[in-house]
Formats: sequence, C-alpha cells, structure tokens
Amino acid sequence: MKKTIAMIVSVLFVFAFASVSFAAEEKKEVPKVEKKEPKRERIAKGTVGSVDTKSNAITIIEKKGETIVVCDDKTVVRMGSEKKTCVDVKVGDSVTVPYIMGEGKNVAKRIKIASAKPVKKKTEAEKTGK
Repeated sequence: MKKTIAMIVSVLFVFAFASVSFAAEEKKEVPKVEKKEPKRERIAKGTVGSVDTKSNAITIIEKKGETIVVCDDKTVVRMGSEKKTCVDVKVGDSVTVPYIMGEGKNVAKRIKIASAKPVKKKTEAEKTGK
C-alpha cells in the first residue's frame, strides 16, 4: 500500500512538472503592436501667410499662431462654387482648411477660399473730394 501511494504521488509530481514546463514553452513572446495615434481632424481658419509650390505647403496665420498644411492629390480647393487647385491659393487669401494631423505633417482635406470682396474704385470726383 505504501508503495502504491508513493508511486501515485511520484507520478503526480512528474505530471505537475511536465505541465509547468509545457506551459513555459507555449508562452511565446507576443510582438508589441505600436498604437497609432488616431487621426483627428482639425480646422485652421485665417489668412494665407506663405505658399510653397514645390512642397505644396501653405502657411495659415491664425489668431493663435501659424499652421502649416500640405496639399495632396485628394485635397479639394474651392472658391465659392468654383473648383480651384492648390496653385490658385495666394498670399493674403482668407481660408478655412480642415486638415488631418498625422505622420509629422498636417494634410489638408479641403481648402475653402473666401470670395474676395470687390474693391470699390473711387471716381475722380471722390478722389478730389468734390
């Protein structure tokens, strides 16, 4: 009887150590997945300070500072109902630009150029004050 109990206890120890060693082998290192920052849309509203046609970058001067946005092939540019391109954006234009922050640059989704108010030309009589 003692031999049988000793045999059963030793078999249990063997199974216990074997299961622990198998569990240790199965536990493999899971590769860490980098959490990407969710792309959030922001809006820049202000006056165009500079336009870089080589890199398609536009600097927008806002009340809180400057924002630089980049145009890509998906950027839609409009002035009123007219379709334009990024090349048509000029320094001094009043713009509203929804953009997405990510990967080290701000990519413009749309550029809405405010229609320029027509400048009223003064007549000769108004210039001279008569």
